[in-house]
Amino acid sequence: MVDISPKIDQIISQYIANREYFTVNRARQYGKTTLLELLYQRLKGEYIVIDISFEGKEDYFKTLNTLAEGLVFEFQKVLKRAGYPALAQIFQQPVKESLPIQDLGERITILCERSEKKVILMADEVDKAADNQVFLTFLGLLRDKFMMYRKGREASFDSVILAGVHDIKNLKIKIRPEEETSYNSPWNISADFSMDLSFSPREIGTMLWQYENDCHTGMDIPLISELLYMYTEGYPFLVSGLCKLMDENLLPWTEEGVRSAVKSLLSRTNTLFDDIIKNLERHKGFRDMVEVILLQGADVSYIGSNPDIARGEMYGIIKNESGYVKISNQIFESYIYEYLVSLHGIKNLTLSQYFDKSVYVADGRLNMEMVLERFSTFLRAEYRDEDGRFIERHGRLLFLSFLRPIINGAGHYAVESETRCNTRMDLVVFYGVQKFIIEIKIWRGEKYEEAGYEQLAGYLKAQGVKKGYLLSFCDNKRSPRRDQLLQYKGCEIYEVVAAYRDFTAV
Repeated sequence: MVDISPKIDQIISQYIANREYFTVNRARQYGKTTLLELLYQRLKGEYIVIDISFEGKEDYFKTLNTLAEGLVFEFQKVLKRAGYPALAQIFQQPVKESLPIQDLGERITILCERSEKKVILMADEVDKAADNQVFLTFLGLLRDKFMMYRKGREASFDSVILAGVHDIKNLKIKIRPEEETSYNSPWNISADFSMDLSFSPREIGTMLWQYENDCHTGMDIPLISELLYMYTEGYPFLVSGLCKLMDENLLPWTEEGVRSAVKSLLSRTNTLFDDIIKNLERHKGFRDMVEVILLQGADVSYIGSNPDIARGEMYGIIKNESGYVKISNQIFESYIYEYLVSLHGIKNLTLSQYFDKSVYVADGRLNMEMVLERFSTFLRAEYRDEDGRFIERHGRLLFLSFLRPIINGAGHYAVESETRCNTRMDLVVFYGVQKFIIEIKIWRGEKYEEAGYEQLAGYLKAQGVKKGYLLSFCDNKRSPRRDQLLQYKGCEIYEVVAAYRDFTAV
């Protein structure tokens, strides 16, 4: 396991010690349940911790009475399990049918008065109930008791921790988005929980050190930690998933092994990926924004009040990077690209004469020059009658659609988000042990080509690669130049200019 004990220490000192009520709201499979368990283990000696989960408890939220009865049952069970039978007796009798929530509140007060230790409530999976008015009544009870406790008028929970995907202070995103809904949640007394729960390279390294001590792989732990972070941005499920694949499939703990694990992870379905696609399909505005960012390379300013941005950030799909919206990590980006490529269904690609793999692959090695040359020919032959604006908007999508069946099964690609802007992007294609860096841009004339060479050469050097590829989409009637291999500042650059209106070249 990744050692997150410093974060546990920080939560205790910053929130628990200050008697805060707060929500740990993070995307799915972000380690919330594990975090609560680690907190429980650290707190159970000094506090009485009532740890419950709303997973599978939908029946509790039918009425106020069923909710009160359900919580009374949960509290009694936890107190018995923790070795407090006398306190458990407080929740022995059924609640009053006439005033069930008030009865529950009074029992909480009695519990906290009689207990020799301070009491903490810890509830997981609050999303299971967060769109239910009955649950809001329970939050209202906690709020009222919080206010009375802070004023010294009655005993109550010293701290309350709720965990889920949604921040229940802002229920409009969760509850009936098609209706007008108030932001006035009863949970407005909670402290903002702003801690970064993603794994840093150093934290990933703590897990790898333990694994290395057991398995003696000889891995370069700092290097592998950085690689795992590069692909995942520390998203806990993705870090664990890659390590699991490397261990179970006996992949080498090297850069090549990490790439193989990434390819394997992207080829499989899981609940996290399913949620990403579900949210893209369910929210058209959100999907349109993601398409603009990925397919057109547009810069979208980060505005937290924008509901599409807020939704994407809440689900962990996007993030705020220097004031702009970015996809959260390379794995999500690659998976969404695959989804968009399949969604648009570019015509004729699956039946095209251009997809005989033997043309592109020999002795297990991919000929990227041949891929680019035949793509350029394909574009002129199949798309010369298309609206030029279509090519400019979707040229990148066309190339990825063309590339996908060629490398399928033996390779994958990733888009380098840090180099994306309106007119270019860097695509890194992995095929076996081969690594290709391709810059894709719109042709803006000769004077801009020098800047393209400079940018590509700089990126090649940063990646330790000597040869790169430049693919430009050109709206000219004739291609401005033939395909060429040139030397530029110690790098080889193979350039293809795809002039999709060049009829004579067909």
